Amino acid sequence: MASRERDVVKKVVLAYSGGLDTSVILRWLIEEYGCQVVCFAADVGQGAELSPVRAKGMKTGASKVYIEDLREEFVKDYIFPMLRANAVYEGNYLLGTSIARPLIAKAQIRIAKKEKADAVAHGATGKGNDQVRFELAYHTLSPGIKIIAPWREWDLNSRKSLIDYAKRFGIDVPVTKKKPYSSDRNLFHISFEGGILEDPWAEPKEDMFQMSVSPEKAPNKPTYIEIEYLKGNPIAVDGVKMSPASLLGKLNELGGKNGVGRKDIVENRFVGMKSRGVYETPGGTILHVAHRGIESITMDREVMHLADALMPKYAELVYNGFWFSPEREMMQAAIDAGQTNVSGVVRLKLYKGNCMLVGRKSAKSLYSQDYATFEAEDVYRQADAEGFIRLNALRLKINAILNKRT
Repeated sequence: MASRERDVVKKVVLAYSGGLDTSVILRWLIEEYGCQVVCFAADVGQGAELSPVRAKGMKTGASKVYIEDLREEFVKDYIFPMLRANAVYEGNYLLGTSIARPLIAKAQIRIAKKEKADAVAHGATGKGNDQVRFELAYHTLSPGIKIIAPWREWDLNSRKSLIDYAKRFGIDVPVTKKKPYSSDRNLFHISFEGGILEDPWAEPKEDMFQMSVSPEKAPNKPTYIEIEYLKGNPIAVDGVKMSPASLLGKLNELGGKNGVGRKDIVENRFVGMKSRGVYETPGGTILHVAHRGIESITMDREVMHLADALMPKYAELVYNGFWFSPEREMMQAAIDAGQTNVSGVVRLKLYKGNCMLVGRKSAKSLYSQDYATFEAEDVYRQADAEGFIRLNALRLKINAILNKRT
């Protein structure tokens, strides 16, 4: 990049985690652009990872470090809407990394406006999905803002070169050459990729996992839990009402103790390549199973089937970074309209990596034992089924007769 173009950037807001990539990026922006760097760290449930961020950012050269607690907003306004849609990407991935990016980008843009910054920057690589997710949000929320993506500019093309750069500037990093895989954690999940995980045949080592015990080491006695729902959102666990973030944290604890929520996936990235990722989503797995359970007795058949038809597209939009798009918002409105009566209680059994739905009840239930029973009853005339079947078979009979003639 020409120096003239770099000279116009006087202040940039960097999405900063304190990890290897963003620590190097912080220093690199100062060295290459000669600008002020304001660091922004979003607390979306990383836990202890955020403790050293402020001191580390200032030590590395940041002019200011923002740390914002976004946990309740994250769960209430991002995770819960996604769970109402039953969103699963490619049949396996519960979108834990994907769903955090639009919120982080939104907060970053807010700080950029407050600081009157010329640009925003992120640490996503030029091969991954996160660059798309961040930048689509930037363009939507602040059209025209300059975006700096160092991985697409610099010549630091490996973990080794980043570690060497960090050492050169005295930056402490948590990653070593012996343990090169990366991880990303939030309140919904933790992901692992890269390094030894790039071989899709290699089984992940047990000491890698952080949110869950292995199913083999989980308790020999099952854990039963009850989750109460109101209009598609969970509001209580075992009769205790909780805030969205507290509720998810409680389910992470219960699920993690029972080895629930591990996934080993090879997924299709938006940029065109396949990628292997390993995920832990204990609370999210429980909520996905529970929500389908309460829907099963409270949602009209055709509404449910229509929502199920929308789900793959909804999940794709979240995965690809189109959270703030008009089509996602339109789909959300349709999905939420179907959640009006999705209220009640579900009972689940957690046992050695499994999350099993074992009970559901609701004052809004559409399930009628009188209609469904195999015992004697007066509310359903079985003889009516003959006409129903004949009418549905008519087109099939006509097609069969035509095929026979030809």
